[in-house]
Amino acid sequence: MTQAVLLSREGPVAVVTLNRPEVRNALGPEMVEALREALGRVAEDPFARAAVLTGSGPAFSAGADLGALRALRQATPRENDADSRRLLALYREAATFPKPLVGAVHGPALAGGCGLATTCDVILAGPRARFGYPEVRIGFVAAMVLVFLARQVGERTARELLLAGRALSAEEALAAGLVHRVVEEENLLSEAVRLAASLAEGAPSSLALTKELLWHTSGLPMERALHLAKVLNVFARTGPDMREGLEAFFEKRRPSWPAP
Repeated sequence: MTQAVLLSREGPVAVVTLNRPEVRNALGPEMVEALREALGRVAEDPFARAAVLTGSGPAFSAGADLGALRALRQATPRENDADSRRLLALYREAATFPKPLVGAVHGPALAGGCGLATTCDVILAGPRARFGYPEVRIGFVAAMVLVFLARQVGERTARELLLAGRALSAEEALAAGLVHRVVEEENLLSEAVRLAASLAEGAPSSLALTKELLWHTSGLPMERALHLAKVLNVFARTGPDMREGLEAFFEKRRPSWPAP
């Protein structure tokens, strides 16, 4: 059987590749568990400072596995709940991944696959990439991925994407704020790795804490968000990364961050 997810490394950057092109990298149970395992390994690898998420074959991920969709017709509420929990765990772990995560989307990223892409910190897209949430057209609701989409592009833009159910081109996704940059397909992966490597130059604790603060302050009332920011600011000032960064600044050298 084909390995569902491939894991490799380009210097400080881990490359996580969805690897079931025969089913357009659908998010079936095997893929979900393999992807969670791969992200967990990268999170714990002290030599991997950032990651790129991409897919093999013509699609990034077409969303739910067709076999799984057929099975939904006979699934019990308990079985649906278990499947939803697995998917939610994947989205949460990708969205709260403690290292910079760059998406390299070269083909369709639809439904749950589009949701997976939106959990990345930065998305680069090839000219043939497509982004969309067609769930309403089959009587489904893009429930969990809706939360991540609204955080990324705002509720107003999310409404049109979710209610229309149509796929956006790479350029349309760029205009909507879903994609950060469109890159020629032959350069897409190398550019994503280069970008991830540049993000990895930041202090590991600073990167992780910045992502955590973004996650926890989204939607909070201003005063609560500022209080949390103040607490984290004090914590960051007392850490070894801050001390090394300041010493390197005054000594006019590159910082040498310790392994996280």
